[in-house]
Amino acid sequence: MSQTAPSDTEYNQRLERWSERLKSQTISHLPTDYSRPVPSRLVEAVFERTLPEDAKTALIKVYVAAQAKGILVTPFNILLTIFIILVSRMTGDEDISIGTSSENAIPFVLRTFIQPSDSFLDLLAKVCDLEKEGSSDAVDFSDLINFLNAKLSKKDDPRKTLVHLRFYNAPDAPSENFLSTTGLDVDLTVLVSVKKPSDQLTSLRSQFTFPDLQLKLIYNQLLFSESRVNIVADQLLKLVVSASKDVTGPIGALDLMTPTQMNVLPDPTVDLDWSGYRGAIQDIFASNAAKFPDRECIVVTPSVTIDAPVTSYTYRQIDESSNILAHHLVKNGIERGDVVMVYAYRGVDLVVAVMGVLKAGATFSVIDPAYPPARQIIYLSVAKPRALVVLEDAGVLSPTVVEYVEKSLELKTYVPALKLAKDGSLTGGSVSKGADDILQHVLHLKSEQTGVVVGPDSTPTLSFTSGSEGIPKGVKGRHFSLAYYFDWMAQEFNLSESDRFTMLSGIAHDPIQRDIFTPLFLGASLIVPTAEDIGTPGQLAQWANKYKVTVTHLTPAMGQLLAAQADEPIPSLHHAFFVGDILTKRDCLRLQVLANNVNVVNMYGTTETQRSVSYFVVPARSQDQTFLESQKDVIPAGRGMKNVQLLVINRFDTNKICGIGEVGEIYLRAGGLAEGYLGNDELTSKKFLKSWFADPSKFVDRTPENAPWKPYWFGIRDRMYRSGDLGRYLPTGNVECSGRADDQIKIRGFRIELGEINTHLSRHPNVRENITLVRRDKDEEPTLVAYIVPQGLNKDDFDSATESEDIVVNGLKKYRKLIHDIREYLKTKLPSYAIPSVIVPLHKMPLNPNGKIDKPALPFPDTSQLAAASRSHSKHGVDETLTATERDIRDIWLRIIPHATDVNKKASFFDIGGHSILATRLIFELRKKFAVNVPLGLVFSEPTIEGLAKEIERMKSGEMISVMDIGKEETREPEIEYGKDALDLVDLIPKEFPTSKDLGIDEPKTVFLTGANGYLGVFILRDLMTRSSNLKVIALVRASSEEHGLKRLKDSCTAYGVWDESWAQKISVVNGDLALENWGIEERKWNKLTEVVDYVIHNGALVHWVYPYSKLRGPNVMGTITALKLCSLGKGKSLSFVSSTSTVDTEYYVNLSNEITSKGGNGIPESDPLQGSSKDLHTGYGQSKWVSEYLVRQAGLRGLRGVVVRPGYILGDSKSGAINTDDFLVRMVKGCIELGLYPNINNTVNMVPADHVARVVTASAFHPEQGVIVAHVTSHPRLRFNQFLGTLSTFGFNTKLSEYVNWRIALERFVINESHDSALYPLLHFVLDNLPANTKAPELDDTNTREILKRDASWTNVDVSNGAAILEHEMGLYLSYLVAIGFLPKPTLEGKKLPEVKINEATLEKLASAGGRGGAPTH
Repeated sequence: MSQTAPSDTEYNQRLERWSERLKSQTISHLPTDYSRPVPSRLVEAVFERTLPEDAKTALIKVYVAAQAKGILVTPFNILLTIFIILVSRMTGDEDISIGTSSENAIPFVLRTFIQPSDSFLDLLAKVCDLEKEGSSDAVDFSDLINFLNAKLSKKDDPRKTLVHLRFYNAPDAPSENFLSTTGLDVDLTVLVSVKKPSDQLTSLRSQFTFPDLQLKLIYNQLLFSESRVNIVADQLLKLVVSASKDVTGPIGALDLMTPTQMNVLPDPTVDLDWSGYRGAIQDIFASNAAKFPDRECIVVTPSVTIDAPVTSYTYRQIDESSNILAHHLVKNGIERGDVVMVYAYRGVDLVVAVMGVLKAGATFSVIDPAYPPARQIIYLSVAKPRALVVLEDAGVLSPTVVEYVEKSLELKTYVPALKLAKDGSLTGGSVSKGADDILQHVLHLKSEQTGVVVGPDSTPTLSFTSGSEGIPKGVKGRHFSLAYYFDWMAQEFNLSESDRFTMLSGIAHDPIQRDIFTPLFLGASLIVPTAEDIGTPGQLAQWANKYKVTVTHLTPAMGQLLAAQADEPIPSLHHAFFVGDILTKRDCLRLQVLANNVNVVNMYGTTETQRSVSYFVVPARSQDQTFLESQKDVIPAGRGMKNVQLLVINRFDTNKICGIGEVGEIYLRAGGLAEGYLGNDELTSKKFLKSWFADPSKFVDRTPENAPWKPYWFGIRDRMYRSGDLGRYLPTGNVECSGRADDQIKIRGFRIELGEINTHLSRHPNVRENITLVRRDKDEEPTLVAYIVPQGLNKDDFDSATESEDIVVNGLKKYRKLIHDIREYLKTKLPSYAIPSVIVPLHKMPLNPNGKIDKPALPFPDTSQLAAASRSHSKHGVDETLTATERDIRDIWLRIIPHATDVNKKASFFDIGGHSILATRLIFELRKKFAVNVPLGLVFSEPTIEGLAKEIERMKSGEMISVMDIGKEETREPEIEYGKDALDLVDLIPKEFPTSKDLGIDEPKTVFLTGANGYLGVFILRDLMTRSSNLKVIALVRASSEEHGLKRLKDSCTAYGVWDESWAQKISVVNGDLALENWGIEERKWNKLTEVVDYVIHNGALVHWVYPYSKLRGPNVMGTITALKLCSLGKGKSLSFVSSTSTVDTEYYVNLSNEITSKGGNGIPESDPLQGSSKDLHTGYGQSKWVSEYLVRQAGLRGLRGVVVRPGYILGDSKSGAINTDDFLVRMVKGCIELGLYPNINNTVNMVPADHVARVVTASAFHPEQGVIVAHVTSHPRLRFNQFLGTLSTFGFNTKLSEYVNWRIALERFVINESHDSALYPLLHFVLDNLPANTKAPELDDTNTREILKRDASWTNVDVSNGAAILEHEMGLYLSYLVAIGFLPKPTLEGKKLPEVKINEATLEKLASAGGRGGAPTH
C-alpha cells in the first residue's frame, strides 16, 4: 500500500514521537553460548524450521479466540507476540524492544512492556495496536538513530542500534542491504513466511489457511551454537501450542519445555538417596586411624624462605589428641547439639579441636582472631556456646570478649590454651595460676573413643553467613553431608589416600571443613602453610611445589594469590576445587599456566547447602589446551554432584522448571542440605523448602532398623534450598549464574542488600516512598543512590530554594536538613559502606506504563547539579556542633567540592570528593580566609575539618608549624626512601642478559613498544612504521581485549593525525597493565614475546604531577623491571628506555651545569652516574624515573645493551602542530592567555618537538652501544621562558610581559579571589610557590644522542644529528593547532598570521579520548 511522503514538519514530529517511545529503552540480548567479541564481529548462519501440524492448529485456535474477543489479528501478530514472550523469558526483561516492519517494508521498533501476569490475549491486543502505531509513523532507521544521538549529552555513548532482536514477516522484511548492514549488532533475526507449492512467498497478514509455514532464524555463529538456535525454535513453537490451550491465562506460566530439553535437564521427581547416610566423619576418621595409625596425617610446614624441617603428625596422634579433648568435653557435661566455639588459627590444633568436638557429639563453630572483638561478640551472642576452646597459638581473647563470655555466656567448660606438641602430647592450659593442666584428668583416655553416637540429622557444624540486618546468620549443618559425597568425588576426580591436600581456606568459613574432612576421609595428608607463604606473592606457588601438593580447595581470590607473581610451576597439582565466588576464565588460565596438570573444578553452592554443590570441570591444559577458548568469561556453575540437583525454577510459576536459556531462580535439591538457621525458624521456612515436585510416599526408607543412629534421623525429607541466585540452563544441561533474584549487590568488595537499605529508609518517619539503585558515576564507579519522596515535614524543616530551579538541585537544596537527618539515621542502622553516597528527594517517583517505578527515568545528579546544590548550604542544623573556625572551613568545603551536599567535621576531604587539585585550591582559600600562611601539604596530613581547624587555630595564636611538623609519625622522607628503594630493588633485576644481535636495515625486526597510545607513543609508532616494511610492532595496551586495544591505539593515533590504515597489518596488540607481574600478560603470550621480540622500547609510564613515589612505584618502577625481565629471556634484545630530565631536577645538577658551561662545556655529561639526585628530587614522578634509570644502568653492567633516553619537555609535531594539551608548557600558554600576562622568567626551556624525540627513541633502539648509555634530548638552541611565552603577543594574543611577582599575585587573584577557572589550576602548587626555581633546569650534553642519530641516518637517509628546537615558527604552528581544536581562543590583536593547519573530523572526534593527555598510564 503506497503512502504519501510526509512533509518535513510531519517527519520531524514523527521523529519526536519515536524519541518519546524509545525513552529509557532497554535493549535486550539473548543469552549466548560464547563470549561476545569486541569489537563486534559477524559470522552469519541460517537455521530453518517448518511449523509442525500441532503448531499450525494452535495458531488457528488462537486466531479464533482473538476474533471472539474482537481482536483483529493475523498469524504474524500471533507469532510476533510469542517471540516477545520468549525474549522476556530468556532475558528477564519487562521492557522488550523488537525490530520489525510494516507492510511497506519500512523497519521500526516495536517496544512493549510485559508482565508475567499479563494474559496472552491482552498482550496480543497490545502488540497489534503497537504494530499499527509503528507502521503509521514510519521513519528511516538511520534518521531515527541520528536524531536520538543528537539529543544525547556529551557523556553518553552514541547509539549504534536500537534493537538486538528482529522479527519480520518475510514479504514485508526490509531490503537485504538493510539486513546485512545492520546485522553486526543483532543477536537474532527471525523471518516468517508461508511457502506455496510454487515457492512464491505469501504474506501472513492476509490469510489463515496455508500449507507450510516456515521460520528462518539468522544468527551469529560467534555468539550461538546451532543446538541453541534449534532449541529456541522448539521453544517458540511450544509457546504457540501452550498459548492456544489457555489464551486468558498468565503468560509467565506458559510451558516452553520440550522433550529435547527434558532429556538434558534434571528430573525433580527422582529419589536422591535421602536415606543414604555414609556415617559420621569423626567415626570414619577414627576407623582410618585404627587401620593405618602411623600414616602421615597433618604436615605443618615452615616458610619456604627458611631452611627448617616440617612437623608431621600421624593419624594416631590426631586421633588420640582429639579423643582427649572429646572426653574432657563429655565429662564436663557437653551434650549432643551443644555448640563449642573454637578460637582458632590455621594449624594442626584446629584439626584436633574440630575432631574432638565432633567426637563429643557436639557442634563446632570457629572464631577467627582477625575479626574485631565486637564482631567476635556478635558471633558468640548468636551461637550461645556451652564450651569455649582457645588454641594457644591463636593468642589470647581480648578483654572485651572475656568480659562478654564471663557475664553473658553459661559455659560448661573452658579450655584456655589447646596445643599439640611436636611429640604428639596435648595440653589445654590452666584456668588459674598453679593449677593442673585442664586436660590432665583425661589423658589416660586418649586411646578410647567416646562412643557418642550421632545421626544424619545431628548438628556437627555452626557456620556463619551474612545477615540482612548486620547480624550474621548461624547455619546449622548436618552430619549427612559431611561424608556422603566423598566416595563419589574420589571416583570422579581420582582422589586417593596418596593425595596431599592444602589447608588454605579461611578458618572461620565453611570451606575449611572441606579442607579438613576430605583428606581425613580418604586417609590422605593435609599440608599446612604459614601465613607468610599465603600472603607473600609468589611464595604460595613455591610452597605448593616444594611440598608436592596434589589437591587444593580455593576461592577465586585465593587462586589469584596463588598465581600472583608466581614463576615456579606446580606439576604435582592435579585438582583445584573453587568455591565461594564467581570463577572467571582468566582465573583458570592463570592457575593452569602455573600448574599444567591441574583440572579446575568450579563448584557452586552456599553455606546452607554444605557439601551439596554443583561442579563444572575445566580440564587440564596437558589434556586440552583449547578448552577455555570456547568458554565464556564466567565459568558455569555446572550440574549437581551425585544426587544433587540444580533446579532453575520459573519465578512466576514455581511448579515449572525453566527451559534452556530461560532465566529463573536456582534451587538446590539434595539430601545433604543444612538443617536451617539457628534460632530463626521463619527464615528457615522461607529458604529450606519441602519440594512440591515429587510425591514423598514413593521414596523408600532404606535405613537399617537396628542402626544405632536411627534416633537421630528425621526420616526422608525431600527438601530444596532457595539460593536467591538467578541462572539459566545451557544446552548441555549445565547451569550458568546470571545475577541475584534479590537486591544484593557488591560495591568496593562489600556485599550489600539494597532491600535492607530500602527497608531502613522506609522506616524513617519523613520518607513516604523510596528506592535505592546502583548507578555509575562519571568515572564509571558504582555509586549507591537513594531516591526518596518526603512526607510529614514542617516549614522549619525546609531550606530555601526557588521552585524554578532544576528539580534535582531544588530537592537537594530544599531537603538538605532531611538528607542530613537520614544519613545520621542510617549510620545507626547500616555499615558505612552501605549508606547511599547520594540521596535525591523527588516530588514523586516516575512510573512506567505498568505502574512500576521507571528506574531508567530516575535522575542521577551530575557534577553541575551537585555543585549547584552545594552553593546553597544551611546556616542552621549541624552548625551548633562546629566551632566558628570549623564552620568557616566547612563552608569552604561545600563551595569547592563538587559532590559535597553535606559534610561533617570528621569526614575526610578526600572521601567526599576532594582530590589533589582541589586540595591546592583549599589551601589558598584557607590562606585567604584566615590570613595565615597555611602549608600546602596540610590537607594531606590533616584531611578533616576538625584537624584543619586545630592547626589553623595554632597558627592564628602565633605558633609556627610546617608540613614536616604535621603527623610526624606518618611522615616519610621520600628523598631517602626512593634512593634506598633503588638499592633494594637491584636484587629483582635479572642476573644476566643474552647478547642482542645487530640487525641490518633490511632484516626482519620485531619491536615491543609500551606506552604506544600515549602522546609520545603515537609518534614513536609513526617513526617505526615509516622505517621499513620488514618491521613489526607489538604494542602493550591496557584494554579489555586485543581488538579493543588495537582500537584504542588507532584512536590515539587518529587523535594526533598520524594513523595510516596500512599499519594495521604490521601492528599487533597485547593487553596488559604496567603495574602487574609480567605486565599482566598471560604466560603463553609472554613466552612467545621472549622468543620473537628483537627490540624493546619502554615508553609507558604513569605521569602525574602530585602522586608520591609510592603510588607511581608500581607502574613506573616495577613496570621497568618487567621490561628488563623481558630483555633477559629468550633471544637477545636491546632496550630503549624513555626517562625524563626530571631525574636531574635538583640544585646539585643546576650548580654542576653552571660550573661546566662557565668553562665552555655543554652541560651535564651523559656519563654522569646520577648520584647527585639520589636525594632531593621533589616529585614522585622524577623519583620513579630516577629509580628506573638506576636499575636499567645496573642491568647494563650485567650484559644488557640499551639506551636511556632522557628528554625534557615534549611539545608538538614539527610538521602538523599536533600537541598534547595536558602538557605543563601548554597549560602555561593557555593560563597566560586567560590572565593576559606572562611572567618575566629568564630560565632556558628544554623543549623539543615530539617527532624528534620519537626519532631519538627509535634510533637508540636500533643502534645501541655495549652496555647501557644515556642519550640526552636537548633543544638546539633553547628559548628562554619569557621568549617562549613572548610568542603569544607576536601572534596577536592579548598578553603582556609582567614581573614574576606581579604575575604570581595576579594569577592567585584570578583563580582564588575571583574564582575563575584556569588551565593552570592543576599545577597551582607548582606555579605559585616558586616558578622560577621550579623551572630552572641544567644544560645537557648530548654527544651520545648525536652519534646515535648519525648512525641512524644510514637507515633513514635523514641526518637530524644537529638536534631540533622550538622557535617562533614552531610555536606559531602549535598555537594555530590549539586554536583549530578549540583549546585556545583566536588571537584578538594584530600580529603575525598563524600558519594554516588542517585537522580532519576524525582527529577532532578522537581527541577527547586520546591517551597520554592526563594522569592515566600510557600503556
